[in-house]
Amino acid sequence: MSTTLIFTIVVLTCLGLFLAVVLFLIAKKFNVQEDPRIDIVEAIMPGANCGGCGFAGCRAFAEACVKAGSLDGKFCPVGGNDVMKTIGEKLGVAVEEKVPMVAVVRCYGTCDNRPRTNFYDGSSSCKIMNSLYSGDTDCRYGCLGGGDCEKVCPFDAIKINPRTKLPEVDEEKCTSCGACVKACPKNIIELRNKGPKNRRVYVSCMNKDKGAAAKKACAVACIGCRKCEKVCPFGAITVENNLSYIDFNKCKLCRKCVDECPTKAIWSVNFPVRVPKPQEPVNQESPVTEKEQ
Repeated sequence: MSTTLIFTIVVLTCLGLFLAVVLFLIAKKFNVQEDPRIDIVEAIMPGANCGGCGFAGCRAFAEACVKAGSLDGKFCPVGGNDVMKTIGEKLGVAVEEKVPMVAVVRCYGTCDNRPRTNFYDGSSSCKIMNSLYSGDTDCRYGCLGGGDCEKVCPFDAIKINPRTKLPEVDEEKCTSCGACVKACPKNIIELRNKGPKNRRVYVSCMNKDKGAAAKKACAVACIGCRKCEKVCPFGAITVENNLSYIDFNKCKLCRKCVDECPTKAIWSVNFPVRVPKPQEPVNQESPVTEKEQ
């Protein structure tokens, strides 16, 4: 072995050892001690990394919970109240229980209810379609049917019905992460309270056109007639820009608005079928007057 080769090996070895020592000292100097509770909280999380909590992922959410020292304003929609309660126990902080929510599609412009007036031949992305035109019907507020909500759902909880061309939400799978809400360019998907026994009442329409134009575009459109607002005994319904909206925090599920709506734009979900009251038998006998007596 030549002297040059031996010298090269020795120099490279010494250089490697020197750099290793330098890197070790730098690592020690700038080492950041991480709270071990972050790993504990992350292990409790469902690991969906859906972003429904408002953070980049479960790790970021765990860091925020530990560093804040409080769980106010923080909630994991996938894990729900059970996960948040466990996290609160581990961190020794109080947790406010939240009402379960579910994604609701506020459009029922099916092919039968909302006739097509033009044909679109292009990308099936709702985002792209929305940037190019208002839709293939006269309703510029309804669902485009591109399926962006279905594509972004990490839980396979929303599907486009091939017959109606509208998204349908599986309540059992939906975690209210909000991914579909953010993906919809028409803002027709809303997170609403699941309600007692999963019963809900809401306006399944987003059309803000005046009554005649809305009705012409879709048979089940809200026409802003205010009948529902007038009949609601709890002040849960407001009408703005020709569109009715039901505040789920005020709604008592009496369903008077459902019966009053002339276009059937208000939906009641998961209620038992109403049994019509039996009619009282009509007395065929003529009343006896005082004179006859």
